[in-house]
Formats: sequence, C-alpha cells, structure tokens
Amino acid sequence: MYTTLISTETLQPLLASDRPLTPEGKPIMVFDCTFDLMKPELGQQQFDDAHIPGAVYVNLDKHLSAKNDPTAVNGGRHPLPNREVFAAWLGSIGFTNTNQAIVYDRNGVNYCGRLWWMLKWLGHEAVAVLDGGLQAWQAAGHGVETSKTASKLKITPSNYALAGELVTLTAINTVANNLNKPSQTILDARGAPRFRGEVEPLDPVAGHIPGALNRPFTENFGTDGKFKSPVVLRAEFDKLLAGRDPKSVVHHCGSGVSAVPNVLAMELAGFGRQALFAGSWSEWCSDPSRPVAQG
Repeated sequence: MYTTLISTETLQPLLASDRPLTPEGKPIMVFDCTFDLMKPELGQQQFDDAHIPGAVYVNLDKHLSAKNDPTAVNGGRHPLPNREVFAAWLGSIGFTNTNQAIVYDRNGVNYCGRLWWMLKWLGHEAVAVLDGGLQAWQAAGHGVETSKTASKLKITPSNYALAGELVTLTAINTVANNLNKPSQTILDARGAPRFRGEVEPLDPVAGHIPGALNRPFTENFGTDGKFKSPVVLRAEFDKLLAGRDPKSVVHHCGSGVSAVPNVLAMELAGFGRQALFAGSWSEWCSDPSRPVAQG
C-alpha cells in the first residue's frame, strides 16, 4: 500500500500491465488533478492534451469542492462537499474501497494534494501522490496519451463505503476559540506577500490570521519539483515551529487547497498528520468581525 508518495520509478512498472495492481493486489486508479485558479477551464484542456495513460480527470471546482451547495461542510472559496456526496461521486466513477489511488497534477501538488487529503478524510488510506507530478513522469521518459488517443475507460459503478476519518478537519469556530492559545499553532501556506497583506488577488481582505506562521507550500520542493528529503523537511519545520508542539499545528491557506502539501510534508518529516482548517483565509476574512493581521 502506498500512503504518502510514490515515485515514477515505482509507478511505471505497476501501470505497464493490462490490469494495474499493487504488489499486494490492489487495483490501481490514477487521478489527474491539474487545475488553474485563474483559468478554471485550462485544467481539462491540459489533461486532454497529455496525461498518464488510463488517468481519470478530477476537477477542483466540480468534484473536490461544493460551492453554493447547502450541504457543504465549511465556507470559503472551495468548501468541502459532505462525505456522503463525495463518496457517491467516487462510486459513480467506479472507485472502490479496495483501490489504490495515485494522484498527480502539473502544479506542484497544489491540487492533487486536495484529493489525497479528501480520500484520507473518507477513511481511505491507500492513496499516494506521484512525487514530481506529470513533469517527473515525462522527464523519466514515460509515455502520455491524449483524450483523443485514449481508450474509453469502462466504468462499473461501485458502492463506495465510508470509513472512519484518517485526518483531522478543524472548523472555523475552533480556530477562533483557540486563537493565540499555545494549544493551537496556525500555519499559513500562502506566499509571503499574500501572508503579509501586501497583495490579495483572490479574497476581499488582505492579511493573515493573527499569530499565524508562514510556510509557503512551494518551499517543500527541490529544484526538480519533488519533495525535499524527510531530514531537510524536519529541520525546516523545526526551525519554523521554534519549540511549538507539532501536534498543535492547524494548516490553512487561501481556500484549503494549497495547505495540503504542508500537511503531507510534515508527515514525511515524521511529525504525523496535523489538522486542516479547510475554510482557510477565504472563510476567515468573510466576517469583518474576525481579527486580521498584516506585516
């Protein structure tokens, strides 16, 4: 079972078979989560142009969030669909409880991390991120297909069954009630200029949650686009936390998406799995009564 990362070197032989299986016999389903916040239609276009053979396209707006849905779990720009709704969608595309999920994008884990986290949230441990994404796959010389050349996938709907949550989801009221308490360390994954409030391209208010620490999610990767080593990641997070309890960390970003690479990086570094505030800055700043810090 692969639960955090999988390399191109490991994945390619597994997909070479007519019926891709893990060494334990789990059927593999590959998901391409490529997306672009500024051009939402671009992800589908990029997938159509090139993707790992057999991959299924997953759209952030359509499949991994539930905007304007009254059953959504939280607020913000990309609210989570409730678990039952998401499980039903997985069943509709033929994903089962026995599948090994492999997720990737071409955006530095920015979007595929969301699916990694959401499957854990449904109780599905067998999900891993392709380290380095599509770029690493192609750099290793492995083939891609287009939507025009791909064989039509045969879908047999399943009844995907929910299990206990394997990750912690923190609600906005919990974040607010524990503000500035040692039991909570807020870690913001947005870029430094947005964190400081110098720019804000997406949300109506610029700044950050008071007391938050800044760890841009892009800092988790080396120049090759792959995650840094666990040793390096641990040293960097230790320096950032400066003695704070890693178990107190609550990850967030703009809308609960790009925070996940930090969640995964801390797990790779040996800190375990910390909580995610999925509503993130977009939910926090939607109420003018909530405090905002800048600088």
